[in-house]
Amino acid sequence: MGKFVCPLLHFTETAMLVSLFVCLYLLQIDKRHQSKDSIFFRDGVRRIDFVLSYVDDLNKEWEKKLERRKEFESNLQKAGLELETEDKKESEDGKIYFVKIHAPWEVLITYAEVLNIKVPIRENDIPPMVENPLDCVLLPFRLPEKVMHPEPDYFTAPFSKDKQELYLINDESTFFSPSMRNRIVNYILTRCPYGTEEGKKKFGIKRLLNNGTYTAAYPLHDCQYWKKASDPNCDSERFTLYMEWARFLRFYKEQPLDLIRKYYGEKIGIYFAWLGFYTEMLFLAAVVGLICFLYGLFTMDENMSSKEICDPSIGGEIIMCPLCDRDCDYWRLNTTCEPSQYSHLFDNVATLFFAIFMGIWVTLFLEFWKRRQARLKYEWDLVDFEEEQQQLQLRPEYEAKCTQKKRNPITQEMEPYLPLTSQAVRFCVSGATVLFWVSLIIASMIAVIVYRLAVYAAFASLMENTQSLQPISGLLTPQLATSVTASCLNFVIIMILNFFYERIATWITDMEIPRTHMEYENRLTMKMFLNEECDPAGCLIELTTQLTIVMAGKQIWGNIQEAIVPWICNWWGRRKARNNPENLYSRWEQDHDLQTFGALGLFYEYLEMVIQFGFITLFVASFPLAPLLALMNNILEIRVDSWKLTTQYRRPVAAKAHSIGVWQEILNGMAILSVVTNAFIVAFTSDMIPRLVYYYAYSENEDSPMSGYINNSLSVFLISDFPERNEPRENPESFVICRYRDYRYPPDHEKRYLHTMQFWHILAAKLAFIIIMEHVVFIVKFFVAWMIPDVPADVKAKIKREKYLTQKILHEYELEKLKERLCQGDKQATEKEFIATEGRMELSRAM
Repeated sequence: MGKFVCPLLHFTETAMLVSLFVCLYLLQIDKRHQSKDSIFFRDGVRRIDFVLSYVDDLNKEWEKKLERRKEFESNLQKAGLELETEDKKESEDGKIYFVKIHAPWEVLITYAEVLNIKVPIRENDIPPMVENPLDCVLLPFRLPEKVMHPEPDYFTAPFSKDKQELYLINDESTFFSPSMRNRIVNYILTRCPYGTEEGKKKFGIKRLLNNGTYTAAYPLHDCQYWKKASDPNCDSERFTLYMEWARFLRFYKEQPLDLIRKYYGEKIGIYFAWLGFYTEMLFLAAVVGLICFLYGLFTMDENMSSKEICDPSIGGEIIMCPLCDRDCDYWRLNTTCEPSQYSHLFDNVATLFFAIFMGIWVTLFLEFWKRRQARLKYEWDLVDFEEEQQQLQLRPEYEAKCTQKKRNPITQEMEPYLPLTSQAVRFCVSGATVLFWVSLIIASMIAVIVYRLAVYAAFASLMENTQSLQPISGLLTPQLATSVTASCLNFVIIMILNFFYERIATWITDMEIPRTHMEYENRLTMKMFLNEECDPAGCLIELTTQLTIVMAGKQIWGNIQEAIVPWICNWWGRRKARNNPENLYSRWEQDHDLQTFGALGLFYEYLEMVIQFGFITLFVASFPLAPLLALMNNILEIRVDSWKLTTQYRRPVAAKAHSIGVWQEILNGMAILSVVTNAFIVAFTSDMIPRLVYYYAYSENEDSPMSGYINNSLSVFLISDFPERNEPRENPESFVICRYRDYRYPPDHEKRYLHTMQFWHILAAKLAFIIIMEHVVFIVKFFVAWMIPDVPADVKAKIKREKYLTQKILHEYELEKLKERLCQGDKQATEKEFIATEGRMELSRAM
């Protein structure tokens, strides 16, 4: 509806009053028909870059909060920001005030220079890469070019206010992208003061959020996710991301990484790039793991050990010793027929091959990721993004809590610092806290082991005496029941300890007062990851069961926390708003009703995936299907993460990052550790080494070398040698001897019950296997890492080419400015300066 113009009446006072009331009524009608689903101020010109919200809670802190807000907003305006407040009467619930913030051009260019933001100076003229011959095959997986590359590729340079005519500024309102704008405004908000309390200067929006002065601070999404914005000035990038990326039906499509980076910033973009690359690499591991599993499945009937166990004349005649004291009975070996067959699925020669393969796969994944990361750094203008730039930006909390100052050797400016004695005390407290929690986790692992020992007898007695369990007794053995319940208990303990430790880790990291945001994230990451392990004990089939339960349980629980809980919270928060017309439910209110992604939101996403990476690398020898389960989970994980970020969360503040940070070092450490753990798993939880020793050294049947292995691997125990306190209560069949798994001399030997020479041969073979496997895999890993350069050759060439062209453009610009000054008679622009500039250009060309 167009703007209403009230007619001017000059007749009588009555007519004038009537006209006035009509004007007010029609203006109200006009206002109610103007859609509030907008990202602009009321003038429709100034863009909303950030929103603050608060409520009037009339308690004893009300006046103090009011003073803080007045001071803070006044200082924001002094910093150049423009504010517009929506009264609580305009809000949906009539309780919330919204302060809309706009950064004008002058503020943007000032802080773009401070933050060293790169902006375009010329369109990139470097020829694109040669087309991949497989592009036609990959066409169904591609997204439209406009989605994949929403902007042209430019040569860029750090912004400088003194060189504005150098940059491609076509429109000041759109020159800086919304993600750049909200990053600049957030930088101001985190450093803006709001007064002095208790003799200390207070500043920063984070502190105001913590003390309840404001209830939320967030940038706006550009539209509703399910439809485009009606405003033609809005790009509706959120809608594009939802349609092309955040829907599960697009699971087979590539990710629009450039659009993700443009909308959410480089830090979130690099996470999804890493997650997508990790998922792609999992495909190869999943295929090989599946082949190894199928090999075990197809050779199950050929397994001589299972045949002997299942044979009534062999396994049926072997009486095994009780598995616990007093309450457990003697049992026949062939009762474990089916579990022995299933064990062959994971305990066969393919297990060794897969363990070695995964050691090499991990190296390939990490090396190729470095190359992919280097390409992204070039494409996203992060080549010159140095950590030192972030080091120069101190955390506001550090500046506030550190009252002493010293000169920075880089900037030569006075800045706050934390004395060494204070650092030492804080690190001691932090270290002691982390050590206590590590001890607590170890104690919980021991408790699970004690549980396994304690309940086995109960399960054995229950399954023997309960008739209803007899039909499944072949599948559900006491060993399996104990392993499954212990795994579930282990999973519950892990979840509970993680819940509390996350809060403890955050508290002790805050107490350490890290200097920069990077230090804060790195320290918190190391503390959190240090306590994110579990204890997979037991033989190979039990280890497989435990890993499956814990791995699947963590993934299911993570998806519930990440997707279902936010969706329920948002549905509950929006239930009243459905009764109002859509044009009255403002954009800032819609985003206010969403969940907060939080400063550590991305940290938890990385943590979840790196823990999964640990499961599929550290213990992959026990479960070849782990990469396949991880692949299926990650295909879902990408769409769940994108869906929740696009539809369920407020828009995060854009942040820059040129790598995955400290997670790279954690992955490298796990890659090395995985070789050791898999070697030990194959050697000590698998039956492969004892079988090989028997095959080559102890077999007496040339036609069937593995026949007799089961009998050879079981030692003899004289039942009369049981101590009275350990002897089973019943022996209805009057057995004289029983067998147990070990290599010991029989009771009639002079070295009765001592280890045989075969035991020492097997132990030596296990140790030799560990050493040989580790050295072979490490040599191959380091050779592969040496062979694959971290930065692709074409990327190196493009970086050099772009640096040269950028320097040339800047030098030509400076030369033109000097010519202008000479023509204008500027005495300061001497011929020597002109010659020096030309010489610098020649030197640049030569280099």
